[in-house]
Amino acid sequence: MVGIIIGSVCGLLVIILVIYFISTYNKLVTLRNKVKNSLSQIDVQLQRRFDLIPNLVETVKGYTKHENEIFGEFAKARSLYDRAKAGSSVSDLANADQGLTGALGKLMVVTEQYPELKANENYKSLMRELSDTESKVAYSRQFYNDIVLKYNNKVEMFPGNIVASMCKFSLAEFYKVEVEEAKVAPKVQF
Repeated sequence: MVGIIIGSVCGLLVIILVIYFISTYNKLVTLRNKVKNSLSQIDVQLQRRFDLIPNLVETVKGYTKHENEIFGEFAKARSLYDRAKAGSSVSDLANADQGLTGALGKLMVVTEQYPELKANENYKSLMRELSDTESKVAYSRQFYNDIVLKYNNKVEMFPGNIVASMCKFSLAEFYKVEVEEAKVAPKVQF
């Protein structure tokens, strides 16, 4: 009788441990996929930003001779971005983002020198779209980092860390902007 009770308790403990393992594993997979998805959302917004910039530069071209320098910086940032996407490194993606932010800042400085440009309807429309995109990029970065925090907590905290280490789940990288100037959004004044 005692053997049956001990066997039943041991069997119940094994079932509970298996259910816990499966549940924790599935939560880790879900969080890891959310991390990947939220990083791809940053990518979507950065792509939108990269697609918008040439239109702004073309609009500014009619007013200034400095567009070649700006367009060159934009092309360099675009190249960094394409390489970062191929390498799937979050820090490389953040560096490419920084390069574009710098080129945008220079575009805004040039814009300040040409008041008639700021009155151009096409320019105004592009700037509204850029402002909207900048807000979406900022939101996407924050959302990504929130998901990374949840995922990393699950990977590091006991007892989830046991399942994570057994199944080789590794920590995700936060999206960080390293250069102080890049932490400040470009100022747009009309």
